[in-house]
Amino acid sequence: MGRGAETRATILDEALELTSQLGLEGLSIGVLAKRTGMSKSGLYAHFESKEGLQCDVLQEAADRWAELVLRPALKEPRGLPRVRAIFERWMAWDTEAFGGGCPFMAAATDFDDREGPVRDAVVRHVRDALATLSRAVQLAVDEGHLRADASVEQVTFEIWGTLTGFQQYSRLLAHDGARDRAQRAFDALVDRYRA
Repeated sequence: MGRGAETRATILDEALELTSQLGLEGLSIGVLAKRTGMSKSGLYAHFESKEGLQCDVLQEAADRWAELVLRPALKEPRGLPRVRAIFERWMAWDTEAFGGGCPFMAAATDFDDREGPVRDAVVRHVRDALATLSRAVQLAVDEGHLRADASVEQVTFEIWGTLTGFQQYSRLLAHDGARDRAQRAFDALVDRYRA
């Protein structure tokens, strides 16, 4: 990795951590320049605009999600063990990967009613993650772990709802029992759809 690529990676590391704490809207070139010890013009040499920086931060978050959640989960056997691994690692992602929580959750709230390339990037990354979860659920049906008549879309929706509820309980409300509640909700969901 060349020096420019190393500098860019360092900037993205800091930008991602800031995004987890302040949201994408709170991420500014000025704040990032202070945190990295660089000039604003030095940052603009790596990112054409604030929107470009925000989109790159989202891509970096997606890459890390794949590394921390998806790749380890794919090592689990197809079917329910893989779905469970995705769910459990996703909860860890929401609470442990960054100081301020999942960048996508914050971005979804910031950009849900807007238009433009940043919102498009948020939607694309969330849809990709949900498609991954949906494929894992479909494999659980195919493997006979979940009922053949289970709606993959509904099961995916319910898991996503549990994950977003967990995120709110653990991050916003600082509820000590959030992980246990989410795990119980997931287990009840699996029992409802179990073959």
